[in-house]
Amino acid sequence: MPQISPLVAGDPTQLGSFRLSGRIGEGGQGIVYLGVNDKGEQAAIKLLHVKFTGDTIARSRFARELKAAKRVASFCTARVMEADLDGNTPYIASEYIDGRALRDIIETDGPLSGTVLDRLAIGTATALTAIHHASIVHRDFKPDNVLIAADGPRVVDFGIARIIDSTGTITSRAIGTPAYMAPEQIAGDDVGPYTDVFSWGATIAFAATGKPAFEGKSIAVVLNRILNHEVDVGMMPEPLQGVVRSALSKSPADRPSADQILLRLLGQPSTVGASTAVLTRGVQVASDDTTPFSRVSAGSITDLPRPQATTASSATTPPATTPPATTPPTTTPPATTTAPPAPVPPVTTVPPEGGGAPYPATEPALPGRSRRARVWIAVGTAVVLLASAAVALAMNGGWPLAFRGGPEPTRTAEQGVPSTAFATVVDKVAQTGKVVIGVKGDLPGVALQNGDDFQGFDIEVAKRIAAELGAKDTALVKVSRGDRDDALAEGSVDLVVATYSVDNSETQFAGPYYVAHHDVLVRSGSGIDSVDDLEGKRLCAPDSPSVREVQEKVKVEPVSAGDYAVCMQLLRDGKVDAVPGDDLILAGFAARENMRYKILGAKFNNERYAVGIRNGDVKTCKAVKAVIADLYRTGLMKQLLSKYFAKVEFDPELKVPAMETCG
Repeated sequence: MPQISPLVAGDPTQLGSFRLSGRIGEGGQGIVYLGVNDKGEQAAIKLLHVKFTGDTIARSRFARELKAAKRVASFCTARVMEADLDGNTPYIASEYIDGRALRDIIETDGPLSGTVLDRLAIGTATALTAIHHASIVHRDFKPDNVLIAADGPRVVDFGIARIIDSTGTITSRAIGTPAYMAPEQIAGDDVGPYTDVFSWGATIAFAATGKPAFEGKSIAVVLNRILNHEVDVGMMPEPLQGVVRSALSKSPADRPSADQILLRLLGQPSTVGASTAVLTRGVQVASDDTTPFSRVSAGSITDLPRPQATTASSATTPPATTPPATTPPTTTPPATTTAPPAPVPPVTTVPPEGGGAPYPATEPALPGRSRRARVWIAVGTAVVLLASAAVALAMNGGWPLAFRGGPEPTRTAEQGVPSTAFATVVDKVAQTGKVVIGVKGDLPGVALQNGDDFQGFDIEVAKRIAAELGAKDTALVKVSRGDRDDALAEGSVDLVVATYSVDNSETQFAGPYYVAHHDVLVRSGSGIDSVDDLEGKRLCAPDSPSVREVQEKVKVEPVSAGDYAVCMQLLRDGKVDAVPGDDLILAGFAARENMRYKILGAKFNNERYAVGIRNGDVKTCKAVKAVIADLYRTGLMKQLLSKYFAKVEFDPELKVPAMETCG
């Protein structure tokens, strides 16, 4: 357990809602205090050095990163509770974990083996999956950031590296502790979820052997071994041995995603993403040290999301390539649907900057990678010079080592030049036949990413728009809520179709393509048929304005939850009676459940989902509006809504919505 030392002269006694009682540690980024709020909740509070607070632009990035970090579901992680980075005392308060760092345990007690090592691997893979599902890239996964508590391993400090990077003081391309950095971090290449996977593999190898996977007496030796040496994992049993070996692949394209790692370690097919039930199973396995651990048979975790039925539109999309599962995948018979829309041109997927796809879809998606590989040693040598100047920051308290780097280049995916090189997106498509569309990837039924593939209502709308604009080559790129305005402005995406509600930003909107409503989801047959029936009932309370809208109507008992996946688990287990939110998103989560659910039809407020376009592109705006109107006129919109949400008692909007004005 960490040693808590007393506060010293000059230390604050209060940060936000937390009263400080002692020091947990100190490092290059700042000081960590132990605090407690009025609810009796303890937190590890990092008081960051003022130099990391950045300028006005940096602060807006802080807000985005912190909001994303707060969305991470509490599966083997230490949740972010509170933060303030605007003032002279910038701090981040995370859940306090009363446990020892994995590094301390290994260095004191020796390497792990057997079920103890299995549980560590599963617990940390569960945490990493939850982090990636929130579109967060940890960037500094290492033994110091894995705490072993009474209820199993917990991963901490996710988002911290990115927050520091947002100041412009440190670049995300090289942040990390040397022995656990991935090759692409050293090479100054793209960093993503696949980077965390490499660091996870190095961490598990350290736990199994008692020695760093890439050991050396100098940083130069360590970096050289990361770039050129293979790790011996022969002491590990299968399937852990094979999973760790693939995680330590030099090429990001050859690594499994965190979802695939978790599924394979649990003995499940890894052809689809990990569901809430899988994450819950991971927590159970990692925390229960009293019951002998055995891998469950394929298909026995009932909440596994099933592959979508093959349709004429999806049949043209190349299948995603995934590493082989440890057990043969189960086969789901194609579902019977109404007549599908006509085929659309093939779609490729490209990993987003800072979150989403676990690895590049293809080698060309990251141009120049083979050329970069040939000069990694030269780049590594240059990094060593920078690292030597910064290493002192990391030596005190095990804080992340940071290297200063240059500005991050604009990504244009494999679809060629950015849309800003053309007068309009329509002109780009006419001249190149290519289009890049930003989408979400974490909403079942709406837009869900499985490996390299995207599926859902928004995805098919995006494909249809691309096809009608004349695109022969469409790339889908996952964009987060905080990044899509910038992505459009800089031209790294041409359009955004991502449940993008019309707002007051500088973005121009075409549509809406659908009008959703704030509503409430309940179990069918629960006896709750209207909002009034919720009186005195337990209401799941994620970060949604719908919670307040329900509370304004009836008195309910709110039950706090980090996100809708957690809410669905609570609703399925009978721990809450209802879940508020956008009806389309609620229907998407409910449609993948075995139980029957219904949307009450309260329709508190509207959410107009529109297509984001670079401001001033009136020509493309008008073209997209025409496509949307045609989707309703031909009945294709009705078919898509039925395809993805028919299992839920739900009355979707089927009329052509009133369109925004272009220009």
